[in-house]
Amino acid sequence: MAYRRGKGRGRGISGLAGLLVLTLLASPAAAAEAGGSPGIEQRIQRAIDAVYPALVQIYVLSLRHGGGRGRKFESTGSGVIISEEGYVITNHHVAGKATSIRCVLSTREEVEAELVGTDALADIAVIKLDLSSRDPASGPLPIARFGSSEALAVGEPVLAMGCPLAISQSVTRGVVSNKDMMIPKRMSAPLRLDGENVGSLVKWIGHDAGIFPGNSGGPLVNLQGEIVGINEIGLGLGGAIPSELAQPVSRELIERGRVRRSWVGAGFQPLLKNGTAAAVDQGALVSGVLPGSPSDRAGLRPGDILLSIDGEPVRVKFEEEMPGLIRRLLSKPVGAPMQVNVRRGEEELSLSITPELRDDARGREAEAREWGVTLRRLTRLESKELHRPGPEGVLVSSIRPGGAADKAVPRLRPGDVIVEIDGKAVEGVGAFNRLTGEICRDQRAPVPVVVAFDRRSERLLTLVEVGLRRPQRPPAEARKAWLPVATQVLSRKLAKALDLPGKKGVRVTQVYPGSSAEAAGFKVGDILTHVDSQVIEASEPQDAEVFKTMIRAYRVGSQAEFTVIRSGETSPVSAELVAMPTPEGELPVYEDLLFEFKARDISYLDRVVNRWSDEESGALVSQVDAGGWAAVAGLKARDLIKAVDHQEVTGVQDLEARLEAAGDRRPPNIPLFVKRGIYTLFLELQPNWSQGNGAAPLDGVEP
Repeated sequence: MAYRRGKGRGRGISGLAGLLVLTLLASPAAAAEAGGSPGIEQRIQRAIDAVYPALVQIYVLSLRHGGGRGRKFESTGSGVIISEEGYVITNHHVAGKATSIRCVLSTREEVEAELVGTDALADIAVIKLDLSSRDPASGPLPIARFGSSEALAVGEPVLAMGCPLAISQSVTRGVVSNKDMMIPKRMSAPLRLDGENVGSLVKWIGHDAGIFPGNSGGPLVNLQGEIVGINEIGLGLGGAIPSELAQPVSRELIERGRVRRSWVGAGFQPLLKNGTAAAVDQGALVSGVLPGSPSDRAGLRPGDILLSIDGEPVRVKFEEEMPGLIRRLLSKPVGAPMQVNVRRGEEELSLSITPELRDDARGREAEAREWGVTLRRLTRLESKELHRPGPEGVLVSSIRPGGAADKAVPRLRPGDVIVEIDGKAVEGVGAFNRLTGEICRDQRAPVPVVVAFDRRSERLLTLVEVGLRRPQRPPAEARKAWLPVATQVLSRKLAKALDLPGKKGVRVTQVYPGSSAEAAGFKVGDILTHVDSQVIEASEPQDAEVFKTMIRAYRVGSQAEFTVIRSGETSPVSAELVAMPTPEGELPVYEDLLFEFKARDISYLDRVVNRWSDEESGALVSQVDAGGWAAVAGLKARDLIKAVDHQEVTGVQDLEARLEAAGDRRPPNIPLFVKRGIYTLFLELQPNWSQGNGAAPLDGVEP
């Protein structure tokens, strides 16, 4: 899954980059080959042999939140095996939000994997292959080794390996075009992942080896057969995260599951070209200091020029030098004072700043289905941006239209912070989940609760009906009389075309098989003008209900005589009026809140339309929510579910029992046998049982 950019103004830049690719392909490496550089083809082949066997194609089922719910989506990316234990490095934007991962090795083996750790700021993730599923005869895993991205030279040949466009492992060839590639400021926005500005830390290795969607996470390889980068973006030129950053991040993810970084709470920028800082050849300009941060407490001020950190000089005159400074600051030990020298006007000062543990830019998002919202915890930075004294409360990210929060008065909005539920403080996500569980326990209908929330500087109250409302079968109505035929209005134009000018009535379009209408001798094409000598006043399309209303006025089981025009001849036809079949709206319905679909029993008209016999059984799918587990499995509306986990389903009662039994067992997948049109097929539901409805926990940090 290559991370593509280039809309609007950026598209022009992408086109320019495309021209640059052609130029670079014709320079150093291509020129060397034209001159017959000895052994380059052999070096390329050796590099391929060293890394290609370790390539991994990654199939990911992930969560994307919005509109008050979490939606599952499938994507593919690339990775490379870096240890005998089965650790694979890839991108955060490939696997960082995975609920399930399946990998295909270069040997075509399919292996399940799990997410070990992920880092949005560096866009690096590590997954681990489940080696227990491999055939012992398969032998040890092939492993790729890291090399030095610093040792690369502009013009040096490189190979981009991965699985573009979801096809199997492949290799493209090019040269290093730029070792300090950054996203131009004139493009619409920086590359942000989960609120993190990736470009603040990463200087990409620009290269012209072809990469496409699906290449993301694959290695950039030098001719020594070493990983020198992890491919991430395409701007016409490809961009790879340098191995000097990717390798230590992956190592820490393997060891800790996350990356610990320092935070000083100050912003920096290159020295100004004019003004006070222009005369200074060393340092970086302090652009801002967050109140209450370590830098603020140490006395750092906007406008200061940072000269050195722990005795090491700082020099940032160009934007390309900023990521180096950021990496130095982020890598300082948490809680250990560092000495910084700054220039303030004509004075040089020495300050001691004690870094704190850096929080994520944004908390992980998850769905609170009972509320109809998605939520996340407040991070340190978000709390400050919202001018809040601390991270207490939970932040509303999005609202589901028609959900509980949307129906509240006043309704909740994205950006609101929930601080109390029925007078009980919501310190964080742990308290929110706990209170929601208490409210909804043993309840079969939503429960009204008073919710206090902050909106900017206001504290508001609202009433939210929290909980899930199970669909209820409407009360059965008394069965009305019915003639088992389908009809259309005999409009004025149609009557004239059939040489029946001025006639009113209906035309029979279908006679239901095995019915009283068929027994009475009705035929498709019959024109009905009277019922028991009463004119059928239907001559316009909007009169479609007139005939049905006339029939409903009779008692079930009574006889009615119809005046029928057939082939120009008029004759009476008598038929028994039977009870109308149970309408779809009154049939038993099953709604599965986990897999997000609805199904109902088969109706009489379903059998007629689909030409199903009376022996045909199953539960007919009426709705599949986009982004739900059922949709991801490929289930579609109008599918007839005939079996769950190889057990027969005769109706929705069986369907509910089979799925509840599967929920108790929690198997990795649940096979469905369905009928779709004239075909049958098997589908597999693959829920993430450890996460309930498939959403990630709101956050791993408890208040």
